[in-house]
Amino acid sequence: MSSKIIKCNYTCTDTNHDLIYPKFNGNANNISIVMISESSPVEHSNYYYENNKGSFFLTTQMAFKDAGIDIKSYDDLTKTGIYLTTAIKCSKIDYLVSSKTIKECAYKYLENEIFGFDKLKVIMCMGDFAIKAVNYIFKKKYGVYPIKQGSTYKIRKEKHIYNNIRFIPSYTQTGDSFNLEQSKRKMIAEDIKLAFNIIKE
Repeated sequence: MSSKIIKCNYTCTDTNHDLIYPKFNGNANNISIVMISESSPVEHSNYYYENNKGSFFLTTQMAFKDAGIDIKSYDDLTKTGIYLTTAIKCSKIDYLVSSKTIKECAYKYLENEIFGFDKLKVIMCMGDFAIKAVNYIFKKKYGVYPIKQGSTYKIRKEKHIYNNIRFIPSYTQTGDSFNLEQSKRKMIAEDIKLAFNIIKE
């Protein structure tokens, strides 16, 4: 996994072209859950694996605490088999990005991340960008959409399984909305509990 910040050469107009990868230094063979949120923050110090005081870690830590799991560091997440990343590797200019941008980023970067874990059992798609990106990747590689189309609150209780991987559509645990929308925060906690129950089976 690269930790370099580089300029993305894709000609999108809805991101800041400030591509960043997670600085993951753990053993890929220990990872059983990939948790994908939406996009990187404008301030890269808040991104995954940068430090334990960044906003991405703090809200993720709260989400796990809601699920009854005490996480004090990124090492704790790695030890429990969790890898964190984003569907979009650049920060957004506005609230939304185009499907073309999501697809381009998924094919160029996220696909290699996902398939770098041989013991993967669960892919948690934290938000619409992540759901779309994962569906694009699996459609390209296998010709199927593993996650059913529809509103997240309607499909999250259904089982989405392909190639012995369980796909969990959920809501993003990063960004300001995490603390504002308590109903979604509760559902995120339920989905994290589900992911842990699956890897224990």
